[in-house]
Amino acid sequence: MAPSDLVVRPFRPADRDAVYDVCVRTADDGGDARGQLSTDDLPGDVFAGPYLALEPELCFVVDDGSRAVGYVLGTADTARWAAAHAVRWLPAVAHRYPLVEPATTREEQWVGLLHHPEDLVHPGLADHPAHLHIDLLPQAQGQGVGRVLVRTFLTALRERGVPAVHLGVSPTNTGARAFYARIGLRELAVDAPGVIYLGAPTDLVV
Repeated sequence: MAPSDLVVRPFRPADRDAVYDVCVRTADDGGDARGQLSTDDLPGDVFAGPYLALEPELCFVVDDGSRAVGYVLGTADTARWAAAHAVRWLPAVAHRYPLVEPATTREEQWVGLLHHPEDLVHPGLADHPAHLHIDLLPQAQGQGVGRVLVRTFLTALRERGVPAVHLGVSPTNTGARAFYARIGLRELAVDAPGVIYLGAPTDLVV
């Protein structure tokens, strides 16, 4: 169970600003990226907003009694999500982020992900159709709540008949990599420069 003052619950529309805040404050390999980009909304528009809009039923937050201080969010089917993203999410935000190719900065790379959600669909991940993102503010870390978030997400996937899940992590985000290793996610053989893919069956005991 999570600590008594931290409650994992389903996402509510009123949580949107707090989720975006958590996203930017953990976007620098787990550290605070505020002020590093052209807008602090960019991480949220790339890594949180599409999930809140397209599959809110698979979004869960950590509530400290006053606001969301962490979350897990994702999709049950990455290919389906990417197709919906291109039709339903990208048109609403693309005008804020002109595409630059080739991308040479972190911001340009993230904008590239926004414009090309299909790049997240890898043949090597076909056996792990779901994917997730999890982020926690420092005050919510080290208390076991990350495990509760992952457990909650895996339960939701099992209820939908999804066999396995994956996620991508930066090679330099050592804290995240250590956490995922502790809970049983294993590296997948996917060739993607700058990203390490980890995966697990949804019946993983977390």
